[in-house]
Amino acid sequence: MAGTNRFHPVYSTEKGTLCSRCGWPVRDCRCSKNLEEPVPARVVARLRIEKAGRGGKTVTVVDGLPRNPSFLGELATELKRSCGSGGTVGETSVEIQGDHRDTLRALLARKGWTVKG
Repeated sequence: MAGTNRFHPVYSTEKGTLCSRCGWPVRDCRCSKNLEEPVPARVVARLRIEKAGRGGKTVTVVDGLPRNPSFLGELATELKRSCGSGGTVGETSVEIQGDHRDTLRALLARKGWTVKG
C-alpha cells in the first residue's frame, strides 16, 4: 500500500464535514463546482511586479484573468513567446519571468484588453 494515504481527516471541528475527494469543507467543495469561467468580452488585466519569495528574481504577473485553464494556457504560451522568457500559469494569473511590463502592456492593449498597472 505504498503511496496511498489511508489516514485522511473526514471531519474537522473548525470546518465541519470534509469532502472525501478534495478535502475541502462540504459547503465549499471544489470538486462539485464548475471551476471554469467563460472568457468575458471585455477583459481587464492587472500588471504587477513581484520579487518576494523568489530569491530576488523579478516576475511580471498578469492578474485578474478569468478562471479558465485552457484560455490561461494559450495566453501564457503567447506571452512567453513574445517576451522570450519562461513563465507559469496560476489560478487566475499568468507569471512571466523578468520585468516585461512594457512589452505585455502593448501586447494586451493590441488584443483590445484594458490594462491596469
